Amino acid sequence: MKLRGFLLIIFLIGCYAGAEAQGAPPNSAPPQTGNPPASQQLTPPSTGDTPTDPESFKKVVDIVPVIFTVTDKHGKFISDLQQRQLKILDNNKPPREVIKFEAQTDLPLRVGLLIDASNSIRDRFLFEQQAASEFLHQVIRSKADEAFVLAFDEIAETAQESTNDLDKLTKGIRSIRPGGGTALWDAVYYACRDKLLKQQNKGPVRKVIVLVSDGDDNQSRVLRQEAIEMAQRAEVIIYTISTNLSNIQDTGDHNLKMLAEATGGQAFTPFKLQDLASDFNSIQGELRSQYYIAYKPTDLLPNGQFRPIQIVAEDKKLKVRAKKGYYARTE
Repeated sequence: MKLRGFLLIIFLIGCYAGAEAQGAPPNSAPPQTGNPPASQQLTPPSTGDTPTDPESFKKVVDIVPVIFTVTDKHGKFISDLQQRQLKILDNNKPPREVIKFEAQTDLPLRVGLLIDASNSIRDRFLFEQQAASEFLHQVIRSKADEAFVLAFDEIAETAQESTNDLDKLTKGIRSIRPGGGTALWDAVYYACRDKLLKQQNKGPVRKVIVLVSDGDDNQSRVLRQEAIEMAQRAEVIIYTISTNLSNIQDTGDHNLKMLAEATGGQAFTPFKLQDLASDFNSIQGELRSQYYIAYKPTDLLPNGQFRPIQIVAEDKKLKVRAKKGYYARTE
């Protein structure tokens, strides 16, 4: 009898422990509240680092959206092309189905203004501030568009949250002080993932980053390609303005050009402040004169591999500028 009683006690203890395990998994952490600082939010991407839940990301990526610009040989924007006048290849194959094609000339803008505040640009920092302010006042429409200001050296810090108030944006730019190393790729990655990708919008918008920098990087934890991939996931077009005033293209300018071209943007190298007006007019004209296409790719496999995109106009005199490709989802 004593043995049976002992075994019964052991059985009951085991059942109680099993119920406890189902109710509260071991080592479960309490939910976090509030937003951690930018330096804590900015973690290097991993294989499973998706900005939204897997099913949501799957639905987005299986229909590929592409924004692109078409110009003639003089750089004039072409805004009246038909879909039949374009050839589209995804991973070297035509799309299985085109869901939507349209010219988009007046979408609201959501702009991230990224300003290099590292020691490497200290002697050109006034130029950067002037360039950034000039851009905002020429491009941002107070009733339709919004922008945020992000400064970066070793870490990315928000100088002004997203707003349509030009005075607040200008004050944010003026509050930035240079100093420290340069984490350019971290800043781009963070702005795309934590700002533009998570931004809630009531309707279609054009998401843009304007990066004012010399293009150097010596502190980032993410790689250039990882920053580009995050921009492509967030459907962000990046325009870069170089602060290299030497008239000689260097490694930094090459970095900026790769970043812009991979996302369908453009790299500008104004060698003096007076050159900025025409560059900003070019950006503004381009943002108001673009095309949007959404399609289902052929033979899309969930293997996480890069799939190149090519869009070519039948008229060989026309130039099409779009992002270079995207990464397929993984299971």
